[in-house]
Amino acid sequence: MSITASLVKELREKTSAGMLDCKKALEATAGDFQAAVEWLRVKGLSSAAKKADRIAAEGTVFAQVVGNTGVIIEINSETDFVARNEGFKTLVQDIAHHVLNAVNIIGDILEHAFHKNPTTKVGDMLKEAIATIGENIVIRRFEKYTATATTLVHTYIHGEGKIGVMIEVAASKPEVVSNPELKAFAQDVALHIAAMNPMAISSEQIPTEVVSKEKEILTAKNLESGKKPEMIEKIVDGQIRKFLAENCLLDQPFVKNPDMKVSDLAKSVGKTIGADVTVKRFVRFELGAGIEKKSNDFAAEVAAQMKGH
Repeated sequence: MSITASLVKELREKTSAGMLDCKKALEATAGDFQAAVEWLRVKGLSSAAKKADRIAAEGTVFAQVVGNTGVIIEINSETDFVARNEGFKTLVQDIAHHVLNAVNIIGDILEHAFHKNPTTKVGDMLKEAIATIGENIVIRRFEKYTATATTLVHTYIHGEGKIGVMIEVAASKPEVVSNPELKAFAQDVALHIAAMNPMAISSEQIPTEVVSKEKEILTAKNLESGKKPEMIEKIVDGQIRKFLAENCLLDQPFVKNPDMKVSDLAKSVGKTIGADVTVKRFVRFELGAGIEKKSNDFAAEVAAQMKGH
């Protein structure tokens, strides 16, 4: 198949590899984009192992906690201009309110009876907003956490809605849940998650298929670089340990104090408040992550518009 310039450009943006290397990768993999990403990694030509599927889209990530319940949502618009529109901001708050108050958030949210006006569906309310605002708007994803007697739910928004984090932390004693030190811990860890983007809380939570794929890529990469075959397994085992440490929340160096791990921070806070402290779960939304944003050829677009003049 022919390798288009736009595909080469997209691969370069995703991997930071050179144009010629990207073209070679696509040719070697018959135009299979994901296979080309892996080909570049194996060859040691990609500096973007964690950049895959991170093409930006517009809109906002919004999060809040009301009482003991937290919600985080991502809503996309076509332009950043609309994302700053007061009507759009009101829509985002209305949808967050719906998610917070709906008894069961299952199935297609567009089919839900809108909480603020049960006589209309969320989808119909969204259509009205689209007609008023003048751009397509998508409710992309959302999560809802409800705290228990021994947990605290906290949210953090970074960069005016570019990244959002919701976290639930637990304490072994219910009386310490209201301790300001625990809330400060939740805030610090949420900020850390926003900055460092861990895959999971601990290595046990990283899917085996993810680890297997990483082993496969690292094995091929070490063979490609000329390492002795009999040494490959030992080398890859060490690299996998590093991979897990870099991608598991508890093993990562704490972003505000790299001399300690996040697990060390949890122990320190636990000692201060007199209870065991753990991270129960978290979710991180990055605006536009994984969305393929349409790329227009501006020159061609202008030329097309000029034909009628």
